[in-house]
Amino acid sequence: MSTVTAHPALTVPDRSAPALAALTAEIAATAREYDRSGEIPESGLAAAHRGGYLTATVATRYGGPAVDPIGLARILIALGEGDPSVALIAANNLNTHQTQAAHGTWPDDVYTELVRRSAVAPALVNAIRAEPELGAPARGGLPATVARRTTGGWILNGRKTFATGGSALAYHVVWAVTDENPQRVAHLLVPADAPGITWHETWDHLGLRASNTHDVEYTDVPVPFANFAEIPFTDGVYRDPAVAAGPTSFGHAALYVGVARAARTAFADFARSRVPTALGRPIAETERIQAVAGEVEAQIVQAETLLFGTLALLAAGEPAVPHRLSLVKAQIARSVVAAVQTAVAALGNAALTRHNDLERHLRDVLCVRVHPPQEDAAVLAAGRAVLRPAV
Repeated sequence: MSTVTAHPALTVPDRSAPALAALTAEIAATAREYDRSGEIPESGLAAAHRGGYLTATVATRYGGPAVDPIGLARILIALGEGDPSVALIAANNLNTHQTQAAHGTWPDDVYTELVRRSAVAPALVNAIRAEPELGAPARGGLPATVARRTTGGWILNGRKTFATGGSALAYHVVWAVTDENPQRVAHLLVPADAPGITWHETWDHLGLRASNTHDVEYTDVPVPFANFAEIPFTDGVYRDPAVAAGPTSFGHAALYVGVARAARTAFADFARSRVPTALGRPIAETERIQAVAGEVEAQIVQAETLLFGTLALLAAGEPAVPHRLSLVKAQIARSVVAAVQTAVAALGNAALTRHNDLERHLRDVLCVRVHPPQEDAAVLAAGRAVLRPAV
């Protein structure tokens, strides 16, 4: 007799404009505090969890709402506008659920337990991939982290860097090679409370300071055989579904659109309240500042149109769009950085003091450039495609 696994009914996130605005406001209320302390942004994560936003992409077969990529982008924009550290942790977590919905690489009992925990409290997951020597895997190469096969399971050893979420994570999805001959490449699903995991508090960064993107070391960490998700080797490369370009890869771009929106608000608030003695009225009433506001708005409109337009075209099955995703993401990054830098440049010193939230938004938006694909790689690939001889 077969049994049917009962899955908890997860909260369906409210994606209406008022609900997302309320989410942004609640998270923004503590963003400056967490930026200063560098602590895990527990208040913001709790707010996101309470509204069902951290499990928005869980598949219906697991009791989730299975929010589509456009709905997900709206959620991450709202989170990024409130606190991008919360948004980055959430984006990584939501991408894990999205990947599971599409590819089902987790053992069913392990993933079911994760969903059960996620219904009660934030149970966060992140792919732990970058390494001190290798750097980020977007440029190619294989990890130095090794999974050694034993009679009772895998033993994991290695050190990773830029592991966003830190000790707030419930699971680490660790990229590693095996000690077999021939070796295999896989993601190992490691419970965060497994013995042998040590965090090194190395994150002292320009932006996203509360994201807790520390180093983590694995010393003889035991991992069950079932928690091994092999990455297939096809056509001379490892085809990793977790990092393939597609609708699931736009979460990071979306959250930085939120940062640009927050910068727009901070700029407008300052312009309306700043009344120089010689002017005798708010600088918001001057054509110069109005033109700057228009340029900021133009950059945000461009980023949003690229984001939502591309997702809509993907949903419609436009055949040329998948080949342009890296370039679109690079263009979104350019736009959001330009929006914030334009606002900061117009206000000068006033925008660079830590008493003004624009200073924090500038630091945070610059971090968009570290997410793959890097701009140079995207532009080079696009250029080669344009210049390829016609068949």
